[in-house]
Amino acid sequence: MNVLLLYPAFPDTFWSFKHALRFVLKRASSPPLGLVTIAAMLPSEWQKRLVDVNIQSLKHTDLDWADMVFVSAMVVQRESAQALIHRCKENKKLVVAGGPLFTGEYTEFPEVDHFVLNEGEITLPPFLADFARGAALRVYQTEDYADLHLTPTPQWDLVDMRNYDSLGIQFSRGCPFNCDFCNVTALLGHIPRVKTSQQIIAELDEMYRLGWRRNVFFVDDNFIGNKKILKEDVLPALIAWRKGKKGFQFITEASINLADDPDLMDLMVQAGFKSVFVGIETPDEGSLHECHKVQNKGRDLVSSVKTLQSRGLQVMGGFIVGFDNDNPSIFERQIQFIQQSGIVTAMVGLLQAPYGTELYSRLLKEGRIKKEMSGDNSDGTTNIIPRMDAKVLQQGYSRIIRSIYSAPLFYQRVKTFIENYKPVNTQVDIQLAEIYAFFSSIWRLGILSSDRKYYWRLFFWSLFRHPKHFALAITFTIYGYHFHKVMEQSALSAA
Repeated sequence: MNVLLLYPAFPDTFWSFKHALRFVLKRASSPPLGLVTIAAMLPSEWQKRLVDVNIQSLKHTDLDWADMVFVSAMVVQRESAQALIHRCKENKKLVVAGGPLFTGEYTEFPEVDHFVLNEGEITLPPFLADFARGAALRVYQTEDYADLHLTPTPQWDLVDMRNYDSLGIQFSRGCPFNCDFCNVTALLGHIPRVKTSQQIIAELDEMYRLGWRRNVFFVDDNFIGNKKILKEDVLPALIAWRKGKKGFQFITEASINLADDPDLMDLMVQAGFKSVFVGIETPDEGSLHECHKVQNKGRDLVSSVKTLQSRGLQVMGGFIVGFDNDNPSIFERQIQFIQQSGIVTAMVGLLQAPYGTELYSRLLKEGRIKKEMSGDNSDGTTNIIPRMDAKVLQQGYSRIIRSIYSAPLFYQRVKTFIENYKPVNTQVDIQLAEIYAFFSSIWRLGILSSDRKYYWRLFFWSLFRHPKHFALAITFTIYGYHFHKVMEQSALSAA
């Protein structure tokens, strides 16, 4: 059996880093962790081939070779997934689909032959057994949650790693919190389920064996959901594993209460974590109460962010406008919060209601769901009818992103961050890609850009006042270039 593992294209989004990746000669941010994990669960005698259309086109020879096609996608990949599935069916291929997009919308894909939904550790084995005896069902679903101790090491040898900036790894699934707009708990539950440290080390060993030396993204929706296991087992194991190794800087997602635990922050930094995405959402207490964001309530959020930064963690922040509680003052308050906190990578989006969330159920009853969501958190669209006047909301949103990614505010925010950032280890792992990016930034941002004066001011300010963070400052200018490009598109659609 020849199995083609097919990954649809991402549109140009905030998290695609499409424009920034050109500076480091990469074609995509990360390969599809879900598909290479599924590949490891398929029969070992089957031949497998991965085609990620974010880095390569789907060729006729790939389809001619394949007996079966597995497609996995997130909601934001919907359009590409539809086109790829249609092409597969035109070539009379058997199509099997899974992943978040299909788990929520499988009825919208009539061309798919079989759906393996929810968590593959549970739903893939019965599909394979039924398929082997010629009696496969169309839909395999479950309300149970998988035992991650049974999850195999992803089959990374299917991936051409030269095209990516980071690889993915998953320690846990599930989140203890209950934010009403988030579908993580609907899909994965409230009790974090975890892998063993031995599993994590085995996955890292495989990456290292294959020559990987760059970033690794722990894709957990809340990495600190089980602090005890992290402190006592996983983080000490990571610290021991990284000794004597180059590269392998870790990135993850966590809730803001990480700032309340100095020991956990210090262990994460020692283990190699450099960046953490945090859902800040809003500085408005009423809106936090509205969406059940209890972990963010009753605290000085700016102070919490600065605590994380001062401990050596770069904070990437998620922000939302359009809560029922919001009034027009929220737009300026969001701008001021983002500037004061020094969150360089700030993703701001309109409130959306994913299928399966408490928010979706409530708004559906109120007749306020108007269309399917795009899956892009920062494209200026929403699938709900807001309480605030829609035109006011769109204009306010456009004002936020035009402001925070304008050169004066963005470059000032980089300075604010650098002045507060105090990592224990300031050593930078410079590879050929980073050298190319440095000279490319001088050309594109220091010479060709109309905002070049801000680039040079930051260049010399960081070089002479914060030389240990000079490379980081240049990296942020490249991020800013990408964010500005995406901002222009989002502001256009929001206007």
